[in-house]
Amino acid sequence: MDSLTNLATTEGRNPASEELDQLPTLDVLRLMNDEDHRVPDAIASQLPAIAAVVEAAVKGLSAGGRLIYAGAGTSGRLGVLDAAECPPTFSTNPTMVVGLIAGGQQAMFQAVEG
Repeated sequence: MDSLTNLATTEGRNPASEELDQLPTLDVLRLMNDEDHRVPDAIASQLPAIAAVVEAAVKGLSAGGRLIYAGAGTSGRLGVLDAAECPPTFSTNPTMVVGLIAGGQQAMFQAVEG
């Protein structure tokens, strides 16, 4: 369990958008655009770790394993969506990449979180 204590928080309130509902539309769009520009640098700083995960996935898939996405809410929906796209995009067997969402099929199409 010690390895889990060093994980970064992936979700939380963004102080920059705490009063988002009170901003003029153009300011909302600027704020969203500014935050979007932070993504490439965040990814770039993690490329070695991402490469290690990709290499482990390739090794597992090459040995006959599967890639299983599991998540809740939007994260779960995106995992299911990505899994559904693998067969037409990469010609994978539909059982090779699987998406699981907390709450089951209903949660895919109607929010049940919160």
